[in-house]
Amino acid sequence: MKKYHNITNFEELIEQEHGKIGSRSRNAYEENVQMFIISEMLKEARKAAKLTQEQLAERSGTKKSYISKLENARGNIQLSTLIRIFEQGLNKRIGLTFL
Repeated sequence: MKKYHNITNFEELIEQEHGKIGSRSRNAYEENVQMFIISEMLKEARKAAKLTQEQLAERSGTKKSYISKLENARGNIQLSTLIRIFEQGLNKRIGLTFL
């Protein structure tokens, strides 16, 4: 616990565990966080639309196993596929923000 003794906020904790912004470790962590967020958004949107993974896959022209991987943050997704899943499969628009 000594390595956490002087930590006063979440950003300091993330830096302690994953390094400074721009480091290889931190970039990998940030990528995993973003994939987790996308996976949760996809899962919630699918459930709100009252669709099974199989139904969503059929609507969006992909496979149920692929939807499952995405929802479990285990897949690597192309932007075009993500857009197709949300727009064709869920009738939702996607907006991107770059910071």
